[in-house]
Amino acid sequence: MRKWFIVSVLLVVLSLPGLSKAEEKQKDIAILEEVVVAATKTKETRKDVPNSIIIMDEIDIQESPAKSLGELLANELGIDWRTQGNFGGAAEMIHIRGMSGNATQVFVNGVNINSPSLGIADVGRIPLNTIERIEVVKGSGSLLYGSGAMGGTINIITKRPKREKTDLTINAGYGSQDTYQLSAEQGMFLSDDFGYYLTASRRETDGFRDNSDLTHNDVSLKLVFDKGDVMDISFYGDYIDREFGRPGVKPPEGTQDYFISGIKVYNSDAASLQDRGSDEDAHLVLQIKSKPLEWLGLTFRGDYTTMENYNYMRYIDFFGNLPGSKSWTTNKVLGVEGNMDIKPFENAKVLFGADYKDYDWKNESVDLDATGAEVSGTELTTKAGLHTQGTFAEAQYRPCKYFKALAGIRYEDHSTFGNEDLPLYALIFNPLENTVLKFSHGKHFLAPTPNDLFWPDDGFTRGNPNLKPETGWHTDATLEQVFLDDKAFITLSYFHWDVNDKIQWEPDSNGVFSPQNLRGYKADGCEVGTKIGPYHNMTLALTYTYTNTEEENRAYSKQDYGWPPLFPPDFQYTWVKRRAAYTPEHQFKGNLIYWSNFGLTTTVTVRYVSDRLLYRTETDVAYPATKTVIYALDSYWTADLKLEQRLYDHWLLSLQGNNLFDKEYDTYLDSFRDQETGKTTVEGFPGAGRSVFLRVTYEY
Repeated sequence: MRKWFIVSVLLVVLSLPGLSKAEEKQKDIAILEEVVVAATKTKETRKDVPNSIIIMDEIDIQESPAKSLGELLANELGIDWRTQGNFGGAAEMIHIRGMSGNATQVFVNGVNINSPSLGIADVGRIPLNTIERIEVVKGSGSLLYGSGAMGGTINIITKRPKREKTDLTINAGYGSQDTYQLSAEQGMFLSDDFGYYLTASRRETDGFRDNSDLTHNDVSLKLVFDKGDVMDISFYGDYIDREFGRPGVKPPEGTQDYFISGIKVYNSDAASLQDRGSDEDAHLVLQIKSKPLEWLGLTFRGDYTTMENYNYMRYIDFFGNLPGSKSWTTNKVLGVEGNMDIKPFENAKVLFGADYKDYDWKNESVDLDATGAEVSGTELTTKAGLHTQGTFAEAQYRPCKYFKALAGIRYEDHSTFGNEDLPLYALIFNPLENTVLKFSHGKHFLAPTPNDLFWPDDGFTRGNPNLKPETGWHTDATLEQVFLDDKAFITLSYFHWDVNDKIQWEPDSNGVFSPQNLRGYKADGCEVGTKIGPYHNMTLALTYTYTNTEEENRAYSKQDYGWPPLFPPDFQYTWVKRRAAYTPEHQFKGNLIYWSNFGLTTTVTVRYVSDRLLYRTETDVAYPATKTVIYALDSYWTADLKLEQRLYDHWLLSLQGNNLFDKEYDTYLDSFRDQETGKTTVEGFPGAGRSVFLRVTYEY
């Protein structure tokens, strides 16, 4: 009854006419004149950058039914959003153009938030209410951003105060899975030049399954001292704290509750009822910009990052007991960067820059006995450090309005594997005022992570200090066209990339899992996108991405772990080329926005992801003979809806539904062993089901 009452009241409110003026939300700047910073680290218009890009602002974020940054980006062209299932703390990773998650580098106010240990960025940790602008630059970004910027970069700019305006926003919401969220933000200038912007939020959810809960808290502060071109100083800091359950795969239907010594280990809802995790992140960024002369721009940035991840794990051993482990991985990163932007003559720009990063990595672990108590004498601490230094130069020249050229090179020096030269070349043609044709070709690389290099040897896994970096090239050709007085936009891109010396964890010659350099993988693909509107208070966006990704990997015919040193391990395999694991060939996305004459905004989003493949090495008849078994994750559609009503000038009421038709799908696969039946099966991490969320917002 309570739910029906809430829905009834909401429908009545949404039907009230004349609550506010009709708003046809549209951007004042023409599409090809939108300003981009991340592509060249200088302010350029879209038609002057050589990459395929995505630009989103506060209006785009507010209108979207997305609950997280990952879900928001999932609706964009060329973006593959992946989560480790439907639990509250599941990592949200962004894959661009079929590349792995660690090939996308994510920056918040210039500081890299990718985990140094894993190489990936969990964008689900970044609260949407702090974001002012998002720039996604697809293609090789290693020239300006160094290691890992192979598929592209995501640059997030958080909100800052506005002169002669006081910002205050408070919102509260409640929805499915007993989910609630509270957030507040406030910003203003305290004097002519000095201002601040403060945000804080908390959200909790029980999640879709047992042991899938999440408690998330975050706070951020940005201080600005703005003297215009003469000097702009900003200081940004944030703190994020998360605690969550890790339920594992969903066991087969009919799985019975399983207990060991009175502790429930799994049930039909979750393969793991005991595993837990937490994250504690903090970032500090100081940035100074100055343009002392018309032809000279200077930028300096210093940043500090600390990330601590905690994992609590229990497992069933050979004797049917329930031992486990606790581990803490801590990363501390100190970085500095300086850039000098020079305009030596008309229509020419030269950017010189240098950056330095110092990494401290520590892993601590302790074993747990069958009762969950720490085992004395099993404490293990491993520490390591590394640093990187990069210098780069980038030159741009436009001899006429129809043509522009760009070239640059980066020299990267890494304390572990040595140095790498990273060139990039690009051409831009503007045959007509509303037509842009772009070509770029750049080298990229990915350095091994501290986990890859230094993971402690426990007899089953260990790091490999002799790894080489992944290297390759990314080629991109993009056509952008605007029609009908900037009310219709079409983009068409072709891309090709390759990666050599791909790093992957595999059994080594001693049967110990460790990272190794394999042969590599490559992809060809295309992206087609269009945006039409606003027409009659409506905007329609449609996108399609095709990705043909091929990996060269090992197909094992024998995995004999032996009994060292008497019987050495024996692993036999052949190299095979195959479609890359977990990578969809086809993605389609559609987005329709309608603004009524009485302040109601309606957004409908649909998303299609084609099937994905997984390759597992399994026993062939009897140990140690093995074979490769292919598993397929089915294609799926999802549909989301958001209704947002403005009440007078200061209040917003929104209702959103995600996965409205409750489509069932899996995001990843893993094995599950039923202790009662003794049967091992491959099961999925289920994607999020249907959810509804009601939010009230006050704006001043």
